[in-house]
Amino acid sequence: MFALTSGRGSRAGEAGFVLPRWLRRPARLVQRVRIGDFEAPPFAATMATAFLFAATGLYGGLQGGHMDEVVQATTARIGFAIGDVKIAGNVETSEIDVLQQIGLDGWTSMVGFDVSEARQRIAELPWVESATVRKVYPDTLEVILRERKPFAIWQQGSQLSVIERDGSIIAPFTNPRHASLPLVLGVGANEAALGFIRKVGGVGELGDRVRAYIRVADRRWDLRLDNGITIKLPEREPDEALAAVVRLNAQYQLFDRDIKAVDLRLDDRVTVGLTEDAAEKRNAVIEQHLAARKKGARI
Repeated sequence: MFALTSGRGSRAGEAGFVLPRWLRRPARLVQRVRIGDFEAPPFAATMATAFLFAATGLYGGLQGGHMDEVVQATTARIGFAIGDVKIAGNVETSEIDVLQQIGLDGWTSMVGFDVSEARQRIAELPWVESATVRKVYPDTLEVILRERKPFAIWQQGSQLSVIERDGSIIAPFTNPRHASLPLVLGVGANEAALGFIRKVGGVGELGDRVRAYIRVADRRWDLRLDNGITIKLPEREPDEALAAVVRLNAQYQLFDRDIKAVDLRLDDRVTVGLTEDAAEKRNAVIEQHLAARKKGARI
């Protein structure tokens, strides 16, 4: 059986090294090649140097644990750097804040960019409920925000905060655009506001005239109307008190009178507090009436 040996010039009778069958064809090709006839292609030295540097950098990255940085730098410089960020769904959140959370440096690579970490950083912004971040090759990031919905402004002491329907704080009140939101005041007002505001809104036109919902001792509510009148509601069964004050207003135009408060906390009576001017006028009328009675009695 023919076998390719390690030396072409082996003498008869000498034992030679027999190559395995799968190496015999490549070995024949190598034997036919003469090094002197081989001509290096143009720029071979440059290519070899570049390959050496690349291999060195790859080895250094692997050994030093900086492979992510190597991949980022390499892919960014061959055309995969993030060049455009498209942001949608933001009303309260500025694009600058989103870009800062993403943390681009001009050479951030699409290949090594972690969209999961970017989502988490963007979700830390006050108004952001959730975020979707998607790569669109070769160089674009798409960011879609879902923002939290403002429901009311909560005042506690001198601090004003925009809150959600469940009472959780979104951010400090700084934007005049939110000035039309309901104003709730007091401890516990943020958590109890949703149900009560709905209740007041369902009673005639009263809800349109309320400018502030005041939580008292986290037990009951006062209403401050647009003309400064305060309606004091009982702790129990405020629905009946609300219906009663609406009937009184329809019958006596109560809210258009010179009064400062309507107290409905007692079941058997309604107490109306006059303004200072109205009280002075009332006292003057009473004094005149008493003086006239005394004069008539002497006659």
